[in-house]
Formats: sequence, C-alpha cells, structure tokens
Amino acid sequence: MRCFVFQNCLKPVLLLILCTGLNGIRAQEGRATDNFPPPEIPITISAAKAMGKLTIDGRLEEADWERAQPVTDFFRVEPVQGGAIQNPTVVRILYDDKNLYVGVFASDSLGKKGVRMQDLRRDFNRGENDVFGIQIDAQNTKQYAVSFQTTPHGNQLDLQSFNDNNTDTDWNALWSVRTQRTDEGYYAEFAIPFKSVRYDPPIEGIPVEWGITFYRLARKDFEKTVFPAIPQSFSENRMVYAAKLTGLEVPPPSANIRVEPYALYQYDENKEGDVLTDRLNDPKVGGDVKWAISPNAVLDLTINTDFAQADVDRAVNNLERFNIFFPERRQFFLENSGIWAGGGNSWVRPFFSRTIGLSNAFNAAPAPLDAGARYTDRNENRTIAALAVRQRETDDSPGSTFGVARYTQNYGEENNIGAMVTYRRDDVLNSLNLESQNNTTISIDGLIRPKAEITLSYLLSSSFDSETGDTGYAGRLFAGSRTNDYYLGYLNTFVSEDYAPDMGFVRQKDVVFHSPGGYAILRPKWLPFVRRWDPGVFFNYFHDFEDFGNFQQSNLYIFPIYTWFKDNSFLEASLRPTWQNINFDFAPLGLEIEQGRYSYTRYLVRYNSDQSKKLSGSIQFDFGNFYNGTRNTVIAGLRYAPLPHVSLTADYEHNNINSVGILQEDLETDLYTASIRLALNPRVQLSTFYQYNSFDEQGRWNIRFSWEYMPLSFVYLVFNDTQTEIFDPVQRSMQFISKITFLKQF
Repeated sequence: MRCFVFQNCLKPVLLLILCTGLNGIRAQEGRATDNFPPPEIPITISAAKAMGKLTIDGRLEEADWERAQPVTDFFRVEPVQGGAIQNPTVVRILYDDKNLYVGVFASDSLGKKGVRMQDLRRDFNRGENDVFGIQIDAQNTKQYAVSFQTTPHGNQLDLQSFNDNNTDTDWNALWSVRTQRTDEGYYAEFAIPFKSVRYDPPIEGIPVEWGITFYRLARKDFEKTVFPAIPQSFSENRMVYAAKLTGLEVPPPSANIRVEPYALYQYDENKEGDVLTDRLNDPKVGGDVKWAISPNAVLDLTINTDFAQADVDRAVNNLERFNIFFPERRQFFLENSGIWAGGGNSWVRPFFSRTIGLSNAFNAAPAPLDAGARYTDRNENRTIAALAVRQRETDDSPGSTFGVARYTQNYGEENNIGAMVTYRRDDVLNSLNLESQNNTTISIDGLIRPKAEITLSYLLSSSFDSETGDTGYAGRLFAGSRTNDYYLGYLNTFVSEDYAPDMGFVRQKDVVFHSPGGYAILRPKWLPFVRRWDPGVFFNYFHDFEDFGNFQQSNLYIFPIYTWFKDNSFLEASLRPTWQNINFDFAPLGLEIEQGRYSYTRYLVRYNSDQSKKLSGSIQFDFGNFYNGTRNTVIAGLRYAPLPHVSLTADYEHNNINSVGILQEDLETDLYTASIRLALNPRVQLSTFYQYNSFDEQGRWNIRFSWEYMPLSFVYLVFNDTQTEIFDPVQRSMQFISKITFLKQF
C-alpha cells in the first residue's frame, strides 16, 4: 500500500513524466479536459409542493411526481470528462410540511443484470457499488455539505463533507429511502425530514435557496455523472459548483429533540488456562440526546455512555518506526469529527477522541464514561464547537475530565482560519499515589483556496504538560495543485520531542518530515483498456527537530505503473529506495536492529480485480532488502458475494524475514482473517470475522447481529472471544453483549 501520506491524497510524480503525460492528454481529441471554474450564476432547479400523500416505496407512482420538474442534464466525469452518457438519470424533487422528497430513475443499459452490489450494509463502499447521492448545502456556506446516498437495493449512507477536503462517513441522520429494480434500471425514493437538515430560518419575502448537487455511479461501466457540471478533479461535495434549489416552503424552526435511550446486558469472563480470573455480569442503561437549539446550533448529550456495538480493531504486525494509527469507531465521537483541527490527518492530531475512554494503565484498558456533551453552532460565516467528557475512575487510572473548544471563521468562497484548545485533567488517585495532572494544547489552523485547483492548509500546535513542565510544538503545512491532468504538492510536518497532546495523536516525536512530489493523470486513447494511469514519484525525508541537521530516514517512492483499468481493476508496480539512520533502540517484531546506517531498495507489485463483481481478489508482493537482511511480504484477499445478501471474504498476510538484526534472525509471521456477512435486507444483518496472528499466537472472534427495527433504532447481539495460544489456551477473554436502542425525534 502507499505510505500514510496517500491517505491525504498525496501522490507525487517526476516532472519529466508529468510533462510528457500532459502533452499526451492535450493531444487527445474530443475531450473536455479543462478544470473549469464555478459558474458566476448557478443553475437553478425547482421543487414542487406535494398535493397528496406520498408513500415511500420506490415506485414513484403518485401523480405529484409527474408534476415535478425533471432534472436530466447530468455531466459525465468518469471514465472520461464530458461526452455522451450511457446510463441517463432523471431526478425530481417534491416537498411537504415535514419532508424533502427526491425521486430518481436511474436507467441502465442492462437493466437488473447491470446492477453491481457488494453487500447490504449501511455506510457501504461508494466506489464498488451502484450509487445515487444527494449533497445539500442548506446554509449556503459553499464549504460544507451533507450527503444522502443509496444503492439499487436501498442501502443507506449519509456523510458530512468539509471543504471537499475531509469527510465524515459515520454521521447518521434520520431519513428513509426505498428502491425498486426493473428491466430498464432502478427507482429510488428519498424522504429527508427538514429536521434532519440544518438550514437558516426563512425570512418573509426572501425565497429559500439551498445549494444542491446529485451524483450517480453506474458501476459496471464505471460511469460517474454529476449535476450540475463539476470538473473531474473534484468530488460532488465541491459546493462552489452547486445548483440552487428553489421553490421550497420550509417550516420555521421548532423544537427538534432526538432522544436515544438504551438498555444493555453484558457478560465478561477472563481465564488464565482453566482458572477463572475475572467475571462481569452487568446490566446497564443510558442514552443520548440531540437537541437542535436552532437551525445552526446543536447540543448533544450522552449519559453512561456505551459503545458495545462498535467494530473492533483488527490485528496489525508493525515493522515500521512509526506509531500505528487506529481510527475512531465510536458513534458519539464520529459525528462532526471533521470540525476539529487536524481532523482527517493521521500524522499530527491535537485532538483525537480515542484517547477518551482509555485508562492510564500500560494495557490501555477501556474506562467507563459517565457523561459527555458536544455543542456545534455553524453558519455560513463561522463555526463554534465544544466537547466535554467525564471519565470514571478505575482501579488503575484516575477519573479524568476532557474538554476541547473550537472556533473557525470562513472568509472568501472557500477559505477559513481556526483556533482550538484542548484540556485534560486527571484527578488524584491515592491507591497508586498519583497526583492531579493536567495537559493543554493550543492550535491554529486554516485552509486557503486562491483558485479552485490550488489548496493550501496549515496547522500550528503547542502543548503544555503539568507533570513535566515542558512546552512542545508541532505543525503541518501543505500546498497542492490538482487538475484533471496532474497533481503537484508539498507536505511538511514537524513535531518536537516535548510535544505531548494527551488528548491527541502523533506518529513520531522529534521529527521534521518533508514530502514534495506529484503525479500525472493520463487517460490514453492508445491504451483502450486503461481508464486512468498515474505515473509519478515522491520524496520522503525525515530529520530530527531538536538536532535539526541529524538525518533519520528517507525514501523515494517511484510508481511508473499506477493504473486503473476500464472495469476499475488496479495494478501498481513501484520501487522504494530507502536510507535509514538507526540511532535508537529499535526492535520491530522483536528483531533487534543494530544502530547504524542502512540503505536498501524494496519493490512492490499489487493487483486487484474488479471489486464490484461477485468473485474478486487481490494480491500484493512486497519484496527486497530490509536493513541488513531481506523481507518478503505477501498479502492476498478473496471475496465472494453470490448475491447482495451473502458476502464471504478471506485475507492472508505472510512475512518472511531473513538474516535481520544483530543476531541475523529469521522470522515468519502469518495473519489470517475470514469474515461472513449475511443480510435479510439492509436493516437485518449478521456479520462475523475470525482473525489469527501467528506472531503472538492470538486468535479472536467477533460476531455481531443488528436489527434496525425502526429508523436508527437497533437491537444488537455481540459476541467477542480472544485466545492466546489457541491450541492450548493460556489466556482467554469472552464477552457477550445484548443491547437495544430506541430513537424518537420530537
């Protein structure tokens, strides 16, 4: 896989390759490759008021749908920008006193046979399914959007997008959709309550106008179309290109309270061999409240917070010198997470919510949360946000109070500047002779877009820790230009030795990291089976922050083959010349590396087939020298989904390490993962996975049943089982959880 910077869309390129690619693209005839600017006067579409009752069944048979204005002028962005659309789409919009309704007919050249679906889970993979989505900027910020998306089988996905730069796919809103598949394509019928969309209060005499875009992916052809026209290099969330939705008569703000209580029973059992060491038999109640104080301001409260149904982390064998970043999976912290400084960045985050709910013990065991509150107030000019959480004392960690406050000011069309403060206070813990401690960070950040294709972002953060009395610094600077033809960019990150964000995350301390580079975007006619080819290179260089000239490591990531084919299968062939300076104690997977300088080259070949098909696979071979020895890594995956209701996957990772370290040791590790997902429909699902890691001889089961018996109201049954040395268990932890939630919106 690409190194971590590619999670932030950084893919560099040799200038020679880039220039050659640009000339080749411009030579192609009949293509609209321009990265055109937003229209000075947005396209206007109109919503009609429904006269009768609408039944959300995906059939669009009511007479009101015939009266609604059809939107048909979609623009193709994939597989090439512009040109005739093979799978046309028609959209109509209605509303009544409570809901916004969107009716869609997505024609398909193969009808039902053309549908591509992986599974029926919520928050599905948007790139490997047939998808239709609606993006709404009801406050006309041009920097923020909420999106409601579905598939031909009626899966739901909702997300928040911030500046088309950071996306929260785990935001959940109350809405419904139903679909019907036919021999000509599929219908989709959305009902989005006005209470689920934040908008400014209507002013008498001034028409209501919302920013809106639509997009569709016909996956069998990988044909992506959007309305209105948006350049290929941007997503459907770039709201400066949005159309204006008019004709709405929205209700004035009213009491908008969403209550979600839960009841839970949890049974835990821990064993050392055959000896029972701990048992928990615990009923629990609690819940969340969401209060939309105004169209702009939302207050979230949580009491006796529980995340029992959250997905568990998968095992990872780390062979690098960086800390591993595990993403947040708990719903209360996921919503609106993109507003915090450093959100979406896996290198430096002054605030990372996974630090909340963990004890200070060495094993970082879960710690219960008594209560929490989050406040968000957003309009077209600024955003105010705050979060406070109280963590309960445990046997090996003190009670803790966490707080974060954030202010962001928008200016221009797509620019903003912000400030954020985090504060953590740990109480006295007499049983372990721990004194009260506190930790603070202050951060300033911003985003600037002088032109649509140019993005500049920055972050500067300082921390103060009462235990050490030290002040530390960290920051990040990014500048990039993205067009339909190329990407060029530079990333700089620095972290001092004393930077200690006790509510945050850093991959490494005492480091300055430089990453310049770019890549070409080629769509060659002379290779008709290739959809996109991105050859390029980027340079990673690390040195000390404190001893500024002291070299740590560097590498060149050169990827002459980085290619998507017409069916969206993918092939990469790359090499990575690497230089290392090991001047600290370093023992990846227990292999002690002798201090000194090393240079070696690693090679990577990886391929995945069309992931939207019933049977798909992937293979990756990473090989070459590794410090003073060699390492060969094979990662393979297989997925079989005979129908959207059944999905089976199997993944395997093998490391073969030879003559590495002071003792020139050999090591082999195997990581096996298998999972099954069964779905009666998008609302009733059973998922299970098993993972075994030969390195620590640990195996783990996770079985999870969920039933959405009402919109966003669930019944969960969860079973977890973790064993060390599974054939002769030394340690075993079992857990069973049953949980019911009920959501009511007033």
